[in-house]
Amino acid sequence: MAHTELATSISKRRKGNSFGRALRQEERTAWLFILPALAALLLFVFYPMVKAFLISFQNYNMVGGTRSFNGIDNYRTLINDAEFLASLRHSLFFAVIVIPVQTAISLGLAMLIQRARRFTGLFRTAYFIPVVISTSVAATVFKLIYNKDFGILNQVLKTMGLPITNFLSNPDTAMYGIIILGIWKAAGFFMIIFLAGLNNISQDLYEAARVDGASRAQQFFRITLPMLNRTMAFVVIMTTIDAIKLAGLVFVLTNGGPNGSTQTVVYYIWKMAFQQMQMGYGTAAAFILFAIVLIISLAQMTYFNKKADY
Repeated sequence: MAHTELATSISKRRKGNSFGRALRQEERTAWLFILPALAALLLFVFYPMVKAFLISFQNYNMVGGTRSFNGIDNYRTLINDAEFLASLRHSLFFAVIVIPVQTAISLGLAMLIQRARRFTGLFRTAYFIPVVISTSVAATVFKLIYNKDFGILNQVLKTMGLPITNFLSNPDTAMYGIIILGIWKAAGFFMIIFLAGLNNISQDLYEAARVDGASRAQQFFRITLPMLNRTMAFVVIMTTIDAIKLAGLVFVLTNGGPNGSTQTVVYYIWKMAFQQMQMGYGTAAAFILFAIVLIISLAQMTYFNKKADY
């Protein structure tokens, strides 16, 4: 009896040791797969961020290659820089309009193409095409559309008997031209995200609601929107980040004009760092933008998490 118990104990111990060795082997294998990505992150993401953060405290002129430590002077100057504050307002204005409008359009398109019909595949492709078109091509096409002399927009206005305008040369309308292009360019991507969220909602909920006599509007506000809470959080946060870091469309369409009315904060950072070669000043502006985006994103995540708890 004692020999049997001893043999059983030894067998269990051996199994435990072999399991531990197998587990350690799996951990080593996992680290071998992770290390290349971790090294790439350290080399190309974290190291440049730390280096840029140190540069933001320097008076670094790339023309002469001179640099000197100036503490928080760059940040103090930026807070009182009227041009920087104006560019920040332009970025926030773009975000405030784009976030609700683009989100509503994307959700509406997703609901339209959710059910399989005769031409559903065609419409899905048509709505998604702007996403795969390059920013420079899309901006160039819209620049031609907005042209005062031969643009389609002014031709339509002329046909309707309305006055024509140079859309991108008017400080009052130039930003709206960029907004329209931005929404057209990105709505298809978030449509796909919403479509995935809609397909995860059980149809049993809608059938039960219809049995109880719920209208389509009640089904949308009582079932669709609450069940899309996490999807909505992702869409809103990503749209906010994309909107605030807007630069490519501005660069091609208006180059920050007219009179700086479309100069966004990212375009301002590029101008200071790579046109005026004030790398320390531009880097400090980038970190202020990073802090603003981080605070807004955390606030949005907190809001949606609280909403999900109810």
